Amino acid sequence: MAEAIEVAGIPIEVVRKEIRNVHLGVYPPSGRVRIAAPLRVDVETLRVFAVTRLGWIREQRRKLREQEREPRRDYVDRESHYLWGTRYLLRVVEHDERPHVEVSGRRMTLVVRPGWGHERRETVVARWYRAQTRELAMSLLPRWESTLGVQARRLFVQRMRTKWGSCNPASGSIRLNSELAKKPKECLEYVLVHELAHLIEPRHGRRFLALLDDVLPGWESHRQRLNRLPIASSDAAR
Repeated sequence: MAEAIEVAGIPIEVVRKEIRNVHLGVYPPSGRVRIAAPLRVDVETLRVFAVTRLGWIREQRRKLREQEREPRRDYVDRESHYLWGTRYLLRVVEHDERPHVEVSGRRMTLVVRPGWGHERRETVVARWYRAQTRELAMSLLPRWESTLGVQARRLFVQRMRTKWGSCNPASGSIRLNSELAKKPKECLEYVLVHELAHLIEPRHGRRFLALLDDVLPGWESHRQRLNRLPIASSDAAR
């Protein structure tokens, strides 16, 4: 059940879960603040906790406000779109055939049926980005499962509002944000390894960080690069 507190004029959502520790997060695009708390921790304790982290909260909210946003896409000719960190110019072709996206040279061609407007064009491109993300993730998965000694039972790709990825250790499921297809491939690989590592260590503690250091040296630079890149209004940093 969700509750709400306010600290220094900042509203904070409180979500109760069957967990052992308090977790604090600040989420794009607006800097929404959320505390995940154990069931038995009282509100005043959470308020004091938030006060002690007030400087960090303000800094994260400032970074989110300053982070560059992608412009709204209209899906028209000569509009810029990205695949794996590379910029392409869009060409829209109206033809009575199966809608799809093609990439050749530095051009991205969107084939749609005659008369299709913004919403349908966006749907075709979003579906294509999901497919691109899944294809790369599935090609990387066997190597990283072997390296980490884990197995993801299921891998989902979807547009995610607040995260680049997530892991459910209980079910062995990994989720990736389809927007990763717009970023350099190294960024997707980092997120995939990050989520697979949660199958070993669910929390972001010292053991988890040491695990990342061991299997993916330089992972912090990938995370920083990902979080410096322009994001869509509903995307997330992690």
